Amino acid sequence: MEQLLEFIGNHGMLVGAFIAVLAMLIWNLLSDVISGIESVPPLQAVSLINHDNALVLDVRETNEFEKGHIINALHISVGNLGNNFAKLDKYRQQPIVVGCASGNRSSHACRILKKNGFEKVYNLKGGMLAWQSAGLPIAKNTPLKAKK
Repeated sequence: MEQLLEFIGNHGMLVGAFIAVLAMLIWNLLSDVISGIESVPPLQAVSLINHDNALVLDVRETNEFEKGHIINALHISVGNLGNNFAKLDKYRQQPIVVGCASGNRSSHACRILKKNGFEKVYNLKGGMLAWQSAGLPIAKNTPLKAKK
């Protein structure tokens, strides 16, 4: 115990940084639970897409989306989500699987959608990184445009 206190005293900035990172990690994990956002792994997302007619919403930036995305995904970057609810209105009653590169931006997008009345919102756990790691197919064409 004495050595631990000595270490903390000698490396205050390092210990402070560790505590800050730990707090951010805990906040990230708990914020989805508190807000009611369910994270689904890629294979469960495939089940939602195939059996429940879920919409895949990709919230990455355009250049990321064009490098590869889930087949038939609708692309609206997270920064433009608030301006595009009209495009999403017809999907209010069906599940929406929201994805990004790693799952962080999509988690934020899920909270925005929940606040605006979308109930069946799922965060793609691990994002496109997990999708590709699972060996699931991607497309490299133009995004699916929402009908007006």
